[in-house]
Amino acid sequence: MKMKNIKNYIYLLSFGLLSACQYEFPEDAVLEPTPGQANFTKMVSIGNSLTAGFMDGTLYNRGQENSFAVILAEQFKTVGGGDFNVPHINSENGFYIMGPNNTPLGRLVLTINPTTGATGPAPIGPGDLPGPFTGERASLNNFGIPGVTLATALIPATGGPNAPQNPAFNPYYARMASNPGVSTLVGDAAAALANGGTFFTFWLGNNDVLGYATGGASNPGILTSDTDFQQRLAGALGTMLAANTEAKGAVANIPNLNVLPYFNLVPWNALPLSAAQAEQANLGYLPYNSALTQLQAAGLITAEERTLRTISFVAGQNGFVMEDETLTNLGGMGLPSIRQSNSADRATLTLSAALGQPVGGNPQLLRGISYPVEDQYVLLPSEQQEIQSKINSFNGFIAAAVTANADRLVLADVKDLLDRAATGSVNAGGQTLTASILPPNGGFSLDGVHPNARAHAFVANLFIEVINSKWGANIPRVNPNAYVGNDLPR
Repeated sequence: MKMKNIKNYIYLLSFGLLSACQYEFPEDAVLEPTPGQANFTKMVSIGNSLTAGFMDGTLYNRGQENSFAVILAEQFKTVGGGDFNVPHINSENGFYIMGPNNTPLGRLVLTINPTTGATGPAPIGPGDLPGPFTGERASLNNFGIPGVTLATALIPATGGPNAPQNPAFNPYYARMASNPGVSTLVGDAAAALANGGTFFTFWLGNNDVLGYATGGASNPGILTSDTDFQQRLAGALGTMLAANTEAKGAVANIPNLNVLPYFNLVPWNALPLSAAQAEQANLGYLPYNSALTQLQAAGLITAEERTLRTISFVAGQNGFVMEDETLTNLGGMGLPSIRQSNSADRATLTLSAALGQPVGGNPQLLRGISYPVEDQYVLLPSEQQEIQSKINSFNGFIAAAVTANADRLVLADVKDLLDRAATGSVNAGGQTLTASILPPNGGFSLDGVHPNARAHAFVANLFIEVINSKWGANIPRVNPNAYVGNDLPR
């Protein structure tokens, strides 16, 4: 049975009316810019990929130049802010993946399949592996490091050495660390704040749950416990506050899982089959389905579970066969814990390239048909609930930390901003910000996780709004519609 590449069925986007749009933006009331009760002379930002400007699956020049931190620092200049130096990656395309002949490929771009007309993300070539940082480390302001968690932000191993026995190693931090293998990210950021810093942004914690989620909740060891998160947050944020007792700051929280296109682009019924393919696949599951009926009759499973586990394909779009460890363990009777996906499941974006494809080069083992989709590709309903509960707990700790330091900190509720974007209630100049990758209004870059430049402008405006409200400042907002979203298909 030969399957078409499933990507052709996932990114069926219409671009008939799209163009590189520029929209008007209502100007703020004409008032003299003022810092109010805060001081923005030198801002220091610490965070992960969101602060770094990671977009389209990589860190590259345009992304770095359009992070919310860079946009925010530019607006601070209207009220006395100074330069904001970033650890430039010096790459037009960044590095996404190794391609044919061990050639690095760069950022994701929208491409049109010349055969099918389907549109979807694909890496551009060539790309660049991260090179050494050639700037002045002592003058850096942006300490956003892709992939960093609260734990790795606090330990020297993040800066090196690059060795198999050091899983904490992060090349993005190693290239800019003040003393690789000795210094820490939090320590470097705190040192910059102590050296004349007056204001800081803090956005850490996302990766303490995101990595677990994007891996289909298949590796519980990387999910931070509530106790560890609270302690590490207190350590990291406390270090920043202690670095300069006069400095004020804005702290951002963690977005909800269901707003990320990474978990929404591959539908639960993403498996297209012809009538002949469905018939052939069903023949292979006759013994399995018959055994389920017998086990129900013996009282070993309920009728509801038998129905859930029964595999049945039809012509057209189908749920894919997948692992489900929450099912009754029938391994002793020779039956795997499998079922077909349904609307309660969330597939990860990585499944798009694997679904319907041969496993291990064996044409008889087609992932999602004759071979079950593995745990790392799907979030079960119970796993979604676990992740959402974790996000709620972490955000509670973040909010409590801000409240405990209310004289110096303000919360930027990015979770709320993106929740509203998902309902279509965030806009600028009449143009909506959507929780999608679809240009021109889609707010997420093509990796389905990280905001694009236009969304970063909305995030910067959120920071400006809460800062203005908290400290009586009048920092002008930016026009998000002047920032590029995702490029049109090539």
